[in-house]
Amino acid sequence: MAKKLNLIEATALGVGIIIGASIFSLVGVGVKIAGSNLPEAFALSALIALTVAYSYAKLSRILVSNAGPIEYVIHAFGDNVLVGALAFIYWFSFVISISLFAYTFTGYLLGALGLQNNAVLYYTVEAAIIATFVALNFKGAKAVGNAETFLVAFKIFVLLVFIVGGILLINPKRLVPDLSMKGLEGLLVAAALYLLSYAGFGVITNASEDIENPEKNVPRAIYLSLLISAIIYVLVAVVVVGAVPRELIIKAEEYALAEAAKPILGKAGFLLVTLGALVSTASALNSALYGGANVAYALAKKGELPKSFERRVWFGEPEGLYITAALALFLAIFLNLSGIAEVTTLSFLMIYLAVALSHWRLRDKTKGDPRIIAASIILLITSSAIILSYSFVTNPRAFWTALLFIVGSVLFEALYRSITERKMRKRVEIKALA
Repeated sequence: MAKKLNLIEATALGVGIIIGASIFSLVGVGVKIAGSNLPEAFALSALIALTVAYSYAKLSRILVSNAGPIEYVIHAFGDNVLVGALAFIYWFSFVISISLFAYTFTGYLLGALGLQNNAVLYYTVEAAIIATFVALNFKGAKAVGNAETFLVAFKIFVLLVFIVGGILLINPKRLVPDLSMKGLEGLLVAAALYLLSYAGFGVITNASEDIENPEKNVPRAIYLSLLISAIIYVLVAVVVVGAVPRELIIKAEEYALAEAAKPILGKAGFLLVTLGALVSTASALNSALYGGANVAYALAKKGELPKSFERRVWFGEPEGLYITAALALFLAIFLNLSGIAEVTTLSFLMIYLAVALSHWRLRDKTKGDPRIIAASIILLITSSAIILSYSFVTNPRAFWTALLFIVGSVLFEALYRSITERKMRKRVEIKALA
């Protein structure tokens, strides 16, 4: 058996997943929406994520399963069409995440080369980066997997250099919060959108069976990784708002953080952050495709995970790899950056809400505080409503894509279930708490 992860390694895994592509890709979108309230948006988003993490942490103590959130929902609500549809939504959340990573990678690469306005080249690079990781999957991608720790350390190093270099140039006047109605509205929208930036903590539960003393270390790793990531995010936002002209960030939306590094660290800073973004998005795409999407696809197709499996092999069903890659490419081409982020956030919000509702049903077994669980449910419903209303007004294509994917998942699950007679099955039983 492979050596299991200790607390430090599990926390590093969480930080590496959380600090993925979104901090590089969504800074420009966030400045456009929240303006000077960007740091507050990241902080508020972290607080909402913390209430969700509470449910993940509590449930992970009684249900140690690599099936993660789907396991929690099955135990709470049993097997039905909506739970099966949620498994497809869970898989789709990885699909749309991959499209975000491909879009971000392409934006930074072409931005560095001054070719960001060539649409055909944009689509070509997106297809190439996704195809590269599909090919690596069949080669085993051992080298890429072994390099994951280095890639995580490098992207965190880049962000810390950006923070340290920018703190000295901050103009405090730029950090004064905008308390107007428009400013507060932008703050709430950005906070809801930035829940995507903290989404990775939930993936720690997908490694529960591979972590030492999971009943204690999984909750600790969730909280620690969320806290570390939140501190880095808020500091990056403070530097972006306080040290860089807003117009510069908005103009370079697809590669905003690299452009923000120019006034702080010069051309070398631009290149360093660009390299950090490329490494980060490649790393995140690798993790999402191999470590998440294959697990989610197996759950959606079979209703359970094999008792024994290798996380980087698509369970002998390579069509899942092709479908995931093709859908991710389609969405990267079909939606703009803001649209991809909105649909991705909504998919994760649905998973989060299902976990919070599951925790409410199982709160007697987890000994969870009903006030925190209820607050989490209210905040998630409110965040979903904010994102949907914002998309409806500003990005109708993203709104209808999200609505179609939700309704389509339920209809597809009903049809798929009737044809295959597939049922969602429990992998583990609830462990009694001491």
